[in-house]
Amino acid sequence: MTPHRPNMDWMLKDLATGVPQTRHVVLLSSDGLRMAQWDTDTDTADRLAAACAGLQSLSGAVAREFPHSDGRMRLVVIEINGGFFYLMAAGPGAYLAVLADEGVDAGLMGMKMRDLVARIGAHLTAPPRMEGSVAT
Repeated sequence: MTPHRPNMDWMLKDLATGVPQTRHVVLLSSDGLRMAQWDTDTDTADRLAAACAGLQSLSGAVAREFPHSDGRMRLVVIEINGGFFYLMAAGPGAYLAVLADEGVDAGLMGMKMRDLVARIGAHLTAPPRMEGSVAT
């Protein structure tokens, strides 16, 4: 059974509305499952999440080719005809994906994504259970 995760869609709103020309914002797990989305239909969010799983794996493989790298991906930016795709590590096993139109302010996008990742990190991990403790 999959553990219940609270709805975190609302956490993505500031990024989606704070950076003009943002199209889609999706929070996903490293295995490509959508964890949250803002103003994006579910099918699109699921497709983006699945595609991002492969991309984060590929970027990790490339990162391991750098001699002083820890092999982890931090940020991938792809310029596409018509816009940009951003994928940022958002915590252990989580990633933030954004699609934006061509005219997006890349500096503002990067700043807002980093700010969001800093805020949501605590919501993506749970403290370890203490052996023998019982929730009350």
